[in-house]
Amino acid sequence: MQASLKRTFGRSGLEVTAMGFGTAPLGNQFRAVPEEDARGVIQHAWDSGLRYFDTAPMYGHGLSEHRLGESLRAFPRDEYVLSTKVGRLLKPVPQGGLTSFFWVDMPPFEVVHDYSYDGCMRSFEDSLQRMGVSRIDILFIHDIDTFTHGTELQKVHFRTAMDGGYKALEKLRSEGVVKAIGVGCNEWQVCEAALRERDFDCFLLAGRYTLLEQDALDTFLPLCEERNVSVVLGGGFNSGILATGAVKGAHYNYSEASPEILARVARIEAVCATFEVSLAAAALQFVLAHPAIATNVPGTRSQKHLDQNVALIGRPIPAEFWAALKKEGLIRDDAPTPG
Repeated sequence: MQASLKRTFGRSGLEVTAMGFGTAPLGNQFRAVPEEDARGVIQHAWDSGLRYFDTAPMYGHGLSEHRLGESLRAFPRDEYVLSTKVGRLLKPVPQGGLTSFFWVDMPPFEVVHDYSYDGCMRSFEDSLQRMGVSRIDILFIHDIDTFTHGTELQKVHFRTAMDGGYKALEKLRSEGVVKAIGVGCNEWQVCEAALRERDFDCFLLAGRYTLLEQDALDTFLPLCEERNVSVVLGGGFNSGILATGAVKGAHYNYSEASPEILARVARIEAVCATFEVSLAAAALQFVLAHPAIATNVPGTRSQKHLDQNVALIGRPIPAEFWAALKKEGLIRDDAPTPG
């Protein structure tokens, strides 16, 4: 597998590279990335053959979109695929009035959730202006899941998105302004519920199909195959532990990993050691073996990090390794594996 390999993106007519470039870190989330470094890593992604770029208004309160658009203007528009998201509007706040759980500088906006028809149309137009582009290829409804909103509010936002936001995206698709529409969230169950209600082309699933989690094989991924719907896989390291291994303080799903998760990862690492396979390489390559998953989009902060991921996707892994994981009960028997 090569990171720059072009793969068909469902029924949309688009092609994406096996590895995409996720720009959440370029929004200065969790720690600051200097402007020069942000431009440099986007250029490096292009030079490495990556042609799918994903962003969202949420990432740095518009900073990620702004930085990505500024850099993409140097490249031919028809040679890359661009996705962003709707569902969060950015409202200006007075200087010094911004409150956020992030601790680095971002533009002075606060986020307002709005999954209505008008809200999604406005979000789309705002993203076009922030990025300085005339079209977006893939548009996702962002985070209509329980992880983001809690059980009761999720029900409200989901219904608004299906009844209002979807109509906005479907109109944009019918007009040819976007080529594919979908939902991006942290729960495959929410993605499946959306697919059973509406005619979506794709989904961005964060962290719910990995070496540690394969419940999406039960119904969601088969339904995607049946309907020729593509999945963008984000969070393939489960927020860290499948890259760092079972070390003290390792993170799983944005929190410190439990003893049970640490123990399971340690067992996977033992099989990796037997076959001299990198845990991170196995994590990146595993998800790409599923026919519904078109691209893997790890968030990338630096050129060094990007080079590591590109190399890991291309590293040979023997078929016997995957067979051993199944024999040990560490991945499901029905999970597709590379090769």
